[in-house]
Amino acid sequence: MQKVTAAVIVQNGKYLVAKRQAGGSLGKKWEFPGGKVEPGETPEQGLEREIKEEFAIKVKAKKFIGSHQFKNEDKEYELMAYFTDILSGTITLSVHDEIRWITIDEFDNFDFAESDRAIIKILKKTPDNFL
Repeated sequence: MQKVTAAVIVQNGKYLVAKRQAGGSLGKKWEFPGGKVEPGETPEQGLEREIKEEFAIKVKAKKFIGSHQFKNEDKEYELMAYFTDILSGTITLSVHDEIRWITIDEFDNFDFAESDRAIIKILKKTPDNFL
């Protein structure tokens, strides 16, 4: 099973979400940024590396939120989500078309990948515990 991570970055009560580029798996879907965990990495290390590669910012994975197992194109994944702080840098897009900062009430207005919807469900259950 491939382990993948998601960074839940919250600033001023708004969550950072990113829209995947067209083509490929889940093209044009919204997601929490993140990516695959490479062999020898902890999920936190993989998340921090992926965000640096994809957004050119330095982050620190903090509190574990939850996980969700799913299949995509006949491959099994486990998505692990972490609250993540931005430490430095300016967001530069490389593999996403767009980013937005949205409130928890705006999640339903975006076409999220199914795996990210599972994380949203966790966040909506007890939002006060996370902010």
